Amino acid sequence: MSAAVYQQMAALKSLKGPTIQLPSYNSTPSSHNRRNAIWRSPKAAIIPNFHLPMRSTEVRNRTFTDDIKSLRLITAIKTPYLPDGRFDLEAYDALVNLQIEHGVEGVIVGGTTGEGQLMSWDEHIMLIGHTVNCFGGSIKVIGNTGSNSTREAIHATEQGFAVGMHAALHINPYYGKTSLEGMVSHFNSVLPMGPTIVYNVPGRTGQDIPPRVIHTLAQSPNLAGVKECVGHDRVDQYTKNGIVVWSGNDDECHDSRWDYGATGVISVTSNLVPQLMRELMFGGNNPSLNAKLLPLMEWLFVEPNPIGLNTALSQLGVVRPVFRLPYVPLPLAKRVEFVNIVKEIGREHFVGEKDVQVLEDDDFVLIGRY
Repeated sequence: MSAAVYQQMAALKSLKGPTIQLPSYNSTPSSHNRRNAIWRSPKAAIIPNFHLPMRSTEVRNRTFTDDIKSLRLITAIKTPYLPDGRFDLEAYDALVNLQIEHGVEGVIVGGTTGEGQLMSWDEHIMLIGHTVNCFGGSIKVIGNTGSNSTREAIHATEQGFAVGMHAALHINPYYGKTSLEGMVSHFNSVLPMGPTIVYNVPGRTGQDIPPRVIHTLAQSPNLAGVKECVGHDRVDQYTKNGIVVWSGNDDECHDSRWDYGATGVISVTSNLVPQLMRELMFGGNNPSLNAKLLPLMEWLFVEPNPIGLNTALSQLGVVRPVFRLPYVPLPLAKRVEFVNIVKEIGREHFVGEKDVQVLEDDDFVLIGRY
């Protein structure tokens, strides 16, 4: 054997790892040994509470918390439907495009306005992913992945960030509620995953998120801020302590922005008049414009949201008049009232190009199974 070949064989042997000793199954252990043997569990089974959020090394499109904190106008976008109850993605895309064209900076996907409460989680995550895929380069996509179940909130938020959403919206556990300590633990289970907006709306959850909970959560660098529906005093308290707040009440958003330091609004009304809502948030103190929009805002919330918005968008012809139950359209008298509001503000300020219609009761499709 040549010296060169000998050296190659020696090098290969040096690459071998340590010899693995496998148990022998040729001999049968005695019953005494079997009784006294110590069972050792696999290593993967003895790691306690081994939960970490899904992570990625991809950083090109990652949004930082400060990017969310700077947003002034965020629309809680409507989800339109086809006559069989499935998503009307063509109409949805048109709605989002209109928001972008009129200067809206972010959209909440699958929130209360978008009827996330009537979606399966498959529909929910699909719509978030679709929005990111089509519009994520032009507008911030904030997915409502909150739940009253911490397990569901964790899973949905993992999926939402995995499909590219820029931030998550989280509500406190509703109906069953929890203690304040449980509330903090709930939010701390999802905050590590990415930028997060906490949503406080006691009228829907039945439980207020008090300031001491928010101040505790603010220790996380991922808390972008709070969507606050309690009122101006709460907004003022947070902003004085450096916590970003978005008004959750359209009829209070102007004063919250210019008199109490709110960063902006997460709006329902901007689905209809995005340019005017942008002026309200960016154009300085403008009580006359605010007064002009108040009748529309009051009309939108005469019944629980999104009943009014769904009715209005149907009357404007930008979505089909399809409702997933339990939502039903506003009555005829209110539909007539909306036509008059549109004429008073000016049709040119509203989304869509068709003339506003009253619509008859039979024009609406109500779907219970979809």
